Amino acid sequence: MIHAPSLGIGAGIAAAVIIGALFVMNVQIPETGFKTEDIKDAERDQILQEQPPQQVQMSIFSDNASPILGDPNAPITIVEFGDYQCFYCNKFFHDTEHQIFDNYIKTGKAKLIFKDFTIIGPDSVVAAHAAHCADEQGKFWEYHDTLYNNWNGENNGWASSQNQLKFAKQLELDEAKFTECMNSEKYIAKIQTSSEDAKTLGLTGTPAFFVIGPNSKIVKIPGAQPYDVFANILDSDEIIAN
Repeated sequence: MIHAPSLGIGAGIAAAVIIGALFVMNVQIPETGFKTEDIKDAERDQILQEQPPQQVQMSIFSDNASPILGDPNAPITIVEFGDYQCFYCNKFFHDTEHQIFDNYIKTGKAKLIFKDFTIIGPDSVVAAHAAHCADEQGKFWEYHDTLYNNWNGENNGWASSQNQLKFAKQLELDEAKFTECMNSEKYIAKIQTSSEDAKTLGLTGTPAFFVIGPNSKIVKIPGAQPYDVFANILDSDEIIAN
């Protein structure tokens, strides 16, 4: 799947989700994803225990993030914390994200933001940095898709620096500019800070999602849940009500 470049991609996030404080609600659904403390055995099906709401600043979702995918004025914001080497992130991309894209992002109901949570290995940071370098040439989301379309496991070299140039060539990026950006490591601090944002939100694994409604109500969705879980939340009165 390649995200349609014709969709509006903003550098910021809509004003409704930039300022203020909010409460994050956990939903009672199985958590499926990669956990830092469970690196060698990623497959698990742990029920998320009920937790009290957590107060956070809205900017934690928009800072150190990707460009917006979709209409910047869409009433609902979906924030994904992911790692390009993550098995479950790749599963979500192939099994679920295209349905969300077609039914909510293309229709203007929601917009998507991606934030790095690089927990698997050094190549996770390399891949994340390459996506931000691609953003300099207006192709963050195309590069994001290319990474997942070339996913081939964890810590086995597919996301290495050597392969990033190959992916850049596939997208016809300016190779000299891309290489200069990669060598500069200018986005390392952004990637690290995004990962710290994830920890501040209490995340321990990838992928993890936050759905933010126009009323600033937020629901946390842990793991690579099936499409129906996302659809039920995105269509719920709790999220869409002003």
